[in-house]
Amino acid sequence: MKADIVCEGGGVKGIALLGAIYYLEEHGYTFERFAGTSAGAIVTSLLAVGYTGKDLKNMLLNLDFKDFYVKNKLNLLPFIGPTVSLFKNKGLFSGNNIEQYLYKLYKAKGKTKFKDISINGISPLKIIASDITNKKLLILPDDLVKYNIDPLEFSIAKAVRMSISIPFYFNPVILKNGKNSSFIVDGGLLSNFPIWIFDVENNPRWPTFGLKLISNNDLKTVNPNKSNLITYSCDVIDTILTKDDEAFLNNKDSVRTIKIRTYDVGTVDFGISKDEYLKLFNSGYNCAKTFLAKWSFNSYISRYRNAHTHNRSFG
Repeated sequence: MKADIVCEGGGVKGIALLGAIYYLEEHGYTFERFAGTSAGAIVTSLLAVGYTGKDLKNMLLNLDFKDFYVKNKLNLLPFIGPTVSLFKNKGLFSGNNIEQYLYKLYKAKGKTKFKDISINGISPLKIIASDITNKKLLILPDDLVKYNIDPLEFSIAKAVRMSISIPFYFNPVILKNGKNSSFIVDGGLLSNFPIWIFDVENNPRWPTFGLKLISNNDLKTVNPNKSNLITYSCDVIDTILTKDDEAFLNNKDSVRTIKIRTYDVGTVDFGISKDEYLKLFNSGYNCAKTFLAKWSFNSYISRYRNAHTHNRSFG
């Protein structure tokens, strides 16, 4: 059975996405097109180059997120380091380790550029990022033409690196277009759950499944006595990225969305234990199981997509 897959961003909570994908594949689904933001971009890009849910689970068990978060050199200065790093680099961490790690994984599949996964010049992978200089949502690789960059020659790892660049945590990626430069950061600032991205005018040939992360993070509070400018700024960004926009999903989107509980794990809880990894993975697995038990593509088409019911149908 074919499906398109759209994964929400959520930092470390994105581990839960893997459980849902594992269950969907286990029950016969193969994915045709892929889209994601931030952590969702990491997951969908790995699927797009040929990894499976089982592969990703095995990777997870041998992964230590803390290995990726190498501080900028300025950040190592006593007392003033983090503040200086923020002002100069616009982030506490470079993000380069993540890009290099992903590049090696893509290279192992022989697919490092968008042209390597494209069919008839069209990439089945869409990655969401935010151009904060021009205040625009970017769909990568397509929108790279606006910067006079060949989309198909662009590095998948670099595109994902853009999408995961949580402001203040990671340095932004700079895109240059002639004399102009744009700062590109986490796509979650403008669209953390792009469930709309594969919508079509007529009835779709197969479903689009959205994987959405539902957090208890609103139960976590910050101790004001331990807050400073940096932690305050990061808390603001974390709030934006973890906002619960489930209320904004209309019926046609909600019914095709697997809502995955992520408990009290935060977006940047990079030091979680292996037990917590598995708890998130199992949550995704079980939520997908509950979803598929009630899902009917024919019922979905009949109720939400038929042209005689609505003036416009979606994919």
